Amino acid sequence: MTEDDVLPDQASLERWVGAALAHAGEQERDELSVRFVDSDESQTLNRDYRGKDAPTNVLSFGVELPPGVVLPLLGDLVICHPVVAREAREQGKSLTDHYAHMVVHGTLHLLGHDHIDDAEAEAMEQLEREILATLGISDPYHAAHDALSAAPEDERPDA
Repeated sequence: MTEDDVLPDQASLERWVGAALAHAGEQERDELSVRFVDSDESQTLNRDYRGKDAPTNVLSFGVELPPGVVLPLLGDLVICHPVVAREAREQGKSLTDHYAHMVVHGTLHLLGHDHIDDAEAEAMEQLEREILATLGISDPYHAAHDALSAAPEDERPDA
């Protein structure tokens, strides 16, 4: 079994989500689901919900509750393991660190952050850097930051 075959364990997922929630000061809504999918399912979801016919690293689906209903649910993260593993290899990152980044990124989306324009993207990337630093993970954009900033929105982490 290689590193590419290993999915994060529940303790790691909880630690990464917890770091994002703590940084955001979120105490009321602290439940979400994480689902790992293959490239075909990721592509189908990305096409159906975002109009992009390609698999992607992470998708975030915020919970939509009826008015007056209060639950601790944030929503769902759908993570495509083959895409995350490929990106980690291509970017020279450990799979664990890249998974942490994708979980933090997706959780920030569930908390209402986005990267539609450059200003939003920079603000969100800064939050990701700060949260990942609390986990002992170096800046995920350091080596490729200039390329990512100049890249089309599709080449940034999705959600």
